[in-house]
Amino acid sequence: MCEHCNRREFMGTGLAGGLMLAGATWTHSWALGAPPSLPRGKSRICVVFTGVPGPEDRDWGADGVQVAAMKARLAKAEKALGNVELVVGHSNSAQETAALLEKTGAGAPVLAINVRNFALTRVVQPILEGAHPMVVFSLPASGHDWMYAPRWHRQGHRVSLLPSRDYDELERAIRMLRVVPMMKQTRILLFPPARGTAAAQSPEEIKKRLGADVVAVAEKTFDEMIAAADDGAVRAEIDRWTKEAKEIIEPNADDIRKAAKVSVALQLLMEREKAQGLAVGTCMGWLPKGFPCLGFTRLRDCGIPAACEGDMDSLLTMLLFQYAIDRPGFQGNATFDTSRNALWTAHCTAPLKMDGADGADAPYLLRGHSEVGGSGCVPEILYRVGETITRCKMINLNTILASTGKIIEVPTKSVRACRTQIVTEVADAAKMAANWSKAIESEDAMTLLHRVVFYGDHMDTVCHLARLMGMEVVVEG
Repeated sequence: MCEHCNRREFMGTGLAGGLMLAGATWTHSWALGAPPSLPRGKSRICVVFTGVPGPEDRDWGADGVQVAAMKARLAKAEKALGNVELVVGHSNSAQETAALLEKTGAGAPVLAINVRNFALTRVVQPILEGAHPMVVFSLPASGHDWMYAPRWHRQGHRVSLLPSRDYDELERAIRMLRVVPMMKQTRILLFPPARGTAAAQSPEEIKKRLGADVVAVAEKTFDEMIAAADDGAVRAEIDRWTKEAKEIIEPNADDIRKAAKVSVALQLLMEREKAQGLAVGTCMGWLPKGFPCLGFTRLRDCGIPAACEGDMDSLLTMLLFQYAIDRPGFQGNATFDTSRNALWTAHCTAPLKMDGADGADAPYLLRGHSEVGGSGCVPEILYRVGETITRCKMINLNTILASTGKIIEVPTKSVRACRTQIVTEVADAAKMAANWSKAIESEDAMTLLHRVVFYGDHMDTVCHLARLMGMEVVVEG
């Protein structure tokens, strides 16, 4: 569902009025002379091996061969991820732990690997006292310290546990731990108004809770960027979308040209602003200049989340998962069919590369936007039937709504609702519908309606991220 209103009608009394309604003090971008953010650096993560390796054939502890294998796997992960710097050390005392934390940097997340029975419990205090997010990795029979990690979490510390013989879990731990520092280096652009839960609409709360900066963009300045879009780049964008489409149905040449110009301008905007996320609260008023849907798809496929209808909760959800699993999300509206135990998700913008930047593009049609008489140009993306998905939304900056499902139907050509659609079988559609959004204190339709879909079952990762970020998980359905 998208609502038909122009920017001034939505915002009340123009820009200042809209910002007051959002309850926030916005910082403006380069349009008002503020300097762009510095390029994002690598996220530093402290890796601490606790205790001395034991013999290979006895005792409760990891041996030297296992320690060497873990270090090799960590080095592989550091190289593969490319955006993390691991500060690796050993600790046999609280003092050595404190020194390693100081070397890594203030607030750095920690991967703690117990090597000797009760070694971690003897050296962990500086990590807990410093409120460092921590993952405890524990090989089987490497000591009894693993059982204290859940206790530390219940005491209010940001701690999660990975007890496994699978060394690949070390990379997963690094992926999850990097979310915290990456959020602190994030710059979000917003075309006001913001929508969502009260906390997510507040740049001050986002900065305080997650460390990210939210910057308002003057739409007039962006209109100038559209007008100045490079003709060659626009032609290349038109060619990419038209040549790779399975079919072009409603859009005419002018519709496609406008959408391509907006796509090129959005990419230039993100590069110029050195920004990692985008939310557009006025997208339904963009028809005269071109809908942003093609541009949103390109940005998401490049690892830059972009949210429709100013939905800051959905944008932050996409950022969270982009950093944790390197996959884009499909933000969409929900509707139920309890006769099939199914939940539909539908929207007029979606990523092609749901498997990640290195994955194949999903097939697509070029369509007119379904709610403005078929005008404009948006993608209708045909996702994979049979794929397991995770449906999520971070709300209030402190809770993650989550559920799983399986795609059981994708229309070959949509006939109602938004263009890109998936029908997913869920655990209990009737229960899910009856309890929909009960954790959200808002009457705003988009805030209640939107969820973000990701390929794969990531419920375990959701729980780990929630522990590391001091959040709760509400399972829907």
